[in-house]
Amino acid sequence: MIYVYLLQSQKTKRYYTGSTGRLAERVREHNAGECKSTRSGIPWDIMFTKECETGADSVREEKRIKAWGAKRFLK
Repeated sequence: MIYVYLLQSQKTKRYYTGSTGRLAERVREHNAGECKSTRSGIPWDIMFTKECETGADSVREEKRIKAWGAKRFLK
């Protein structure tokens, strides 16, 4: 399974959308500062997750979230 996830920074209130096959480990990496693009927003909260069966499905879902905008998507 591939997971699409949406995180929100407690510090900056910004959103981050991504996909991975190892959700718990990936979120831990974001909160440990191991990802340059999310380091400034630590700590991150998971706001949304969705399981996708294929990588193509996850890419499609991630693009849909980004096109809508995270805040609008969550409403």
